[in-house]
Amino acid sequence: MGFTVYGAPIGWTSIVLAVLASMGGFIFGYDTGQISDILLMEDFLRRFGQKQSDGTYAFSNVREGLIVALLSIGTLIGAVAGSYISNWIGRRRAMSVFCAVFSVGLLIQVCSFTSWVQIMMGRFIAGWGVGALSAAVPVYQSETAPKEIRGSLVSTYQLLITAGIFVAYAICIGTRYLDTNGASWRIPIALGWVWAVALGVGIMFMPESPRWLIQNGKFDAARISLAKVRGVPVESDHVEYAFGEIATDVKKEEAAGKGTWLECFIGHPGIPKLAYRTFLGMMLQALQQLTGANYFFYYGATVFQNVGLSDSYKSQLIFGGINFACTFFGIWVMERFGRRWPLIIGGVWQAAWLFAYASVGVTHDTTQRGTGQFLIAASALFIFGYASTWAPGIWILTGETFPTRTRQKQASLAVASNWIWNFLIAFFTPFITQNINYSYGYVFAGCNLFGAVFVYFFLYESSKLSLENVNHMYGAPGLKPWHSEKWLPEGWSTRNTEMEDSKMNRSQHLETAAKMTNTIGLQAGHRRFSDEETVTEPQNNAVTTEKQPHASA
Repeated sequence: MGFTVYGAPIGWTSIVLAVLASMGGFIFGYDTGQISDILLMEDFLRRFGQKQSDGTYAFSNVREGLIVALLSIGTLIGAVAGSYISNWIGRRRAMSVFCAVFSVGLLIQVCSFTSWVQIMMGRFIAGWGVGALSAAVPVYQSETAPKEIRGSLVSTYQLLITAGIFVAYAICIGTRYLDTNGASWRIPIALGWVWAVALGVGIMFMPESPRWLIQNGKFDAARISLAKVRGVPVESDHVEYAFGEIATDVKKEEAAGKGTWLECFIGHPGIPKLAYRTFLGMMLQALQQLTGANYFFYYGATVFQNVGLSDSYKSQLIFGGINFACTFFGIWVMERFGRRWPLIIGGVWQAAWLFAYASVGVTHDTTQRGTGQFLIAASALFIFGYASTWAPGIWILTGETFPTRTRQKQASLAVASNWIWNFLIAFFTPFITQNINYSYGYVFAGCNLFGAVFVYFFLYESSKLSLENVNHMYGAPGLKPWHSEKWLPEGWSTRNTEMEDSKMNRSQHLETAAKMTNTIGLQAGHRRFSDEETVTEPQNNAVTTEKQPHASA
């Protein structure tokens, strides 16, 4: 049971699956949002800060930078190491493991009394879980979601990141005056267990990635998974069509052997632009950090406290609310207008408001009420653009750009790039702002403009294509990124439907899929691919199989 999009059936399970898996994003956002406010809490400062000559407590730039940024080093390790676990035990079980690791990190932090190093190490270990989830969740969502709404479903990861940031701000406002036994900061940190349990347990009731199942020879389970996300019976034509398309792609990749980390960087014969896509994903994730969004999310409370605002906590809550609300708009934008143009326009919009923010901050007295209000307005308009474009768009692309053979590895490398720059920004921001103050905005403005230009020249338009056809698009001879939005699979008249085109009718699609699955030997799900069979693709894009003679010794 479900609904239809462009005539293709969509099951409600696909919606529930995407939102539940996106709790990994909620954990990410919650941990990001809370630290900005916790750093200002009096009890936290007394316990972990340094006593000043006037009797007050404060953090040095080094200590503050390490407490905030060591989470990012943990996430970097988790993003790469999590790839092995995710490929080994499956996407769902891996996410449960990552939630357990995150929970250990929370325990270490909650049990801290006076050692700032213990807080730092707790965030470091929690980061392992956050980083692994940040690589696993978009891949799981992309591999499972129907292509007609894949952009929207993967965008829920970013939506839940913004929800986590907003909830963290709200909780910290409610607990900031609870000084008994460190309740002001312990309660926000401990609540992270609720989100970890919700994801770690709930995800086990969702279907596994059909692509992972086919890769691991679990063909009947793959059909059941496809049927659930489509909301149709297992015997449905839609299930057979999707199963056949995925199986053919997996067959080709298995014929070339097991994917390695090295080929992510040097490429592999028969897989188009493999290394290109690795570096593309890493650059896009780095540029997402270099938009400057986390400058506001990590240190916004401190920044606006310095411009004389009476309650910088409330400013953070407003930013969190804008970020969360605008992400709904961003989901629509990425689904309606594709990936390329929203990122290009978003980059220019963000640069404009960062230029304004920096210029006013540098040339005006920031303690004046009017100046402070303008800085908040410019920041809010920047966040509007970011939440509508670069925030959801990059996570969508992380899940849909790479081939099945190395998807988890390449996604891990892309996310690792994000966390490297996350660490650098989080750690060095206190030092940079101490020296150049609001001129820092010019740096981020330049990065946003570069990002818009980079997307125009290097990113291919992948919206409304199956993951297998995204792979084919990158191999299309002579196709340039700026023309890619017009590319269609051979014989198709539109990207909008699963099995419609003008040259091959529906019965021909099903005949092709049935021939493929029967010949390869997957129909009953009793065996893996035969070493004697090779998949070929005739010019009409129909897939057939043919027996190849054994090579003589």
